[in-house]
Amino acid sequence: MKAASFAYHRPDTVADAVALLGEYGDDAKILAGGQSLVPMLAMRLTHFPNLVDISRVAELRNIERRDDQVWIGAGTPHALVGMDDEVAESVPLLTLSTPHIGHFQIRTRGTLGGAIAHADPAAEYAAVALALDATIEAASPRGRRTIPAAEFFTGLWETSLAADEILTAVSFPVWSGRCGYSVQEFARRHGDFAIAGATVAVEIDDQDTVTRCGIGLLGLGSTPERGTPAEQAVVGRAVTDITPDELGRLAMSGLEDVPADLQGTASYRTRVGATMVARAWTEAITAALEAREAHNA
Repeated sequence: MKAASFAYHRPDTVADAVALLGEYGDDAKILAGGQSLVPMLAMRLTHFPNLVDISRVAELRNIERRDDQVWIGAGTPHALVGMDDEVAESVPLLTLSTPHIGHFQIRTRGTLGGAIAHADPAAEYAAVALALDATIEAASPRGRRTIPAAEFFTGLWETSLAADEILTAVSFPVWSGRCGYSVQEFARRHGDFAIAGATVAVEIDDQDTVTRCGIGLLGLGSTPERGTPAEQAVVGRAVTDITPDELGRLAMSGLEDVPADLQGTASYRTRVGATMVARAWTEAITAALEAREAHNA
């Protein structure tokens, strides 16, 4: 099939893009990498009379360390995020997540901002944003604002962005100290959307006590989810007192809308999700312990 007809706009600046959104409102849609939107248009699952292509807006394509945050412009492709040394050093969970995103062609064209704004419940970067308490930056004709990741995802492919707002950047906190990270997901084939998955970040102190934990969940709700009960249960406890299976069960305990489809029932996804959390926890905590040992050496 072919997309229905539309008017194509290619602004050179964020201000120009915002002006177009202000002019057309609900009749306009931002086009970044196009790896999600273009197939939906081609299959006529959606239609917008105006497409605003921001792929050549230079100010949206950058990665910067800003104090205790890593700022990533919305137009930065997945591939650049995955290869960036600053990201690997400061936000390893993004680096670990990148290879799980589709195939290399998608990672070359798709953008970090596009992936998060699309709000797919199986999106890796969205789960990382939740786990690390990232902040989303948005611009509109009324000015700029920041949105906590916990308040950004509101429903299936829905966010708290207004019709005339554009996602301009995402800031990810930099964790310090003895930390470990892992991304685990299960899909029928590599590159498919995950049936269930988990992103885990953990920080421990000198006594091997968990001081901080973030768990993002993929494919286990109508939005990307967070394993809040598991996070709360492990903080303040010794690593040796926590079993991976216990953590997996706790992460699933707060879920209320696990989907069921041709890929599996809700109970199946829940079992897979618990296993992915357990595996990610095991790998992350091992990395954190090894970081402690390397520091002491």
